[in-house]
Amino acid sequence: MYKYYKPNIVRHALNLWPPFWGAGINITHISDDFRAVDVKLKLRWWNKNANRTQYGGSIFSLTDPIYALMLMGILGNEYYVWDKQADINFLKPGSSDLSAQFVISDDCVRWIKQHTATGDKCFPEFVVNVMNAEGDIVATVKRVLYVRKKPHFREDSTNAEEAHQ
Repeated sequence: MYKYYKPNIVRHALNLWPPFWGAGINITHISDDFRAVDVKLKLRWWNKNANRTQYGGSIFSLTDPIYALMLMGILGNEYYVWDKQADINFLKPGSSDLSAQFVISDDCVRWIKQHTATGDKCFPEFVVNVMNAEGDIVATVKRVLYVRKKPHFREDSTNAEEAHQ
């Protein structure tokens, strides 16, 4: 595990990170095992759109690095973890503060480890709902990640050269 990759350090760093801070995004909780994260998006004058509701880019940004950072904390430095693809479906205007709860199950982690043990890539998919203050779903975001074990941690080390391609 990275020396400084601990839930409270990650939370504080992200809350000071200019893209989050400027958009009004705040990580309110990261579980000790990185399996659950809660995020809020404040409705501010600078992140409103022409209709005076949450700017769609801010809603999308709220979800951007979260699952990848969670998996980095769960899997440790033995794995490459990247965001690969994302889709957002806006369901209704965000006319209040918004929130999202991100969760990664034990079954998902087992599946990832099983599919990457010999160096294969895997592309886990996650869906998160962005909720308004009343608990209504404002947007649904699907995120696809790229996960692969680093060459020197693979069970089959004969494929180490392949990782550099």
